[in-house]
Amino acid sequence: MKPFLVTLQFITRIPVPQRWTSDYDFEQTYRGVVTFPIVGAILGIIAAAISVTLYMGLGWNSPLSAATYVFSLALLTGGFHLDGLADTCDGIFSARTPERMLEIMKDSRLGTHGALALFFVLTLKILTVTQILDTEPEEALLILVIAPCISRAWMSLLMYKQNYARESGLGHIYINRISSHQFYFTLAIGAAIASWMLGWQSLIAFCVTGGFALIYRRYINNTIGGQTGDTLGAGNELFELCFLMAMTSVWTLSI
Repeated sequence: MKPFLVTLQFITRIPVPQRWTSDYDFEQTYRGVVTFPIVGAILGIIAAAISVTLYMGLGWNSPLSAATYVFSLALLTGGFHLDGLADTCDGIFSARTPERMLEIMKDSRLGTHGALALFFVLTLKILTVTQILDTEPEEALLILVIAPCISRAWMSLLMYKQNYARESGLGHIYINRISSHQFYFTLAIGAAIASWMLGWQSLIAFCVTGGFALIYRRYINNTIGGQTGDTLGAGNELFELCFLMAMTSVWTLSI
């Protein structure tokens, strides 16, 4: 139970009483990776419930409801992963040496590439969720619940047997520390939740997201020589978008 609570406390802003986790060894936080999909599902339930209630219950239009969903996820995580997306894009698109890219990624100032990445990813998320609400309003709640679950399940791919590109940082808690059992079990939990809630269509989107995750991991490894905490956060945002877009395509083609 404690690995789950520590994970919930670490990657979200959902309040967890300090006394419940105060005696937990921070270096053992990686053990909670198997709960990533569950934490993602919790975030999805909250954000989706707000968005769908506004859309179907209060008559808000789909773009506004979609924006509320995206904003709710950002609020629930404190923009933790979005910050990683901005830092990663500022670094890898700077056309510098890997060492200089890593230095740029540590800079707290927002650069042009980071700002563009945030704009495009958030805009695409809102547009995709808008289409989901308009096309499949009854299934929208389930899709929006699952998306943060699947993205966090595939984050484990960026941790498993990967080189940590920095000498120090929060990313070392997870990167190259999880076992084969933890990696496959994390993916199995994500796939099980998706298939239970939405059936075979979600498994197709799950696999598409996994293919994209493999490409992303290879690109980051070739660019900076490994993974960092920032690239994990960026991966989550991109995998979430990929899953939403894949589900939109699957549902549209199956209608």
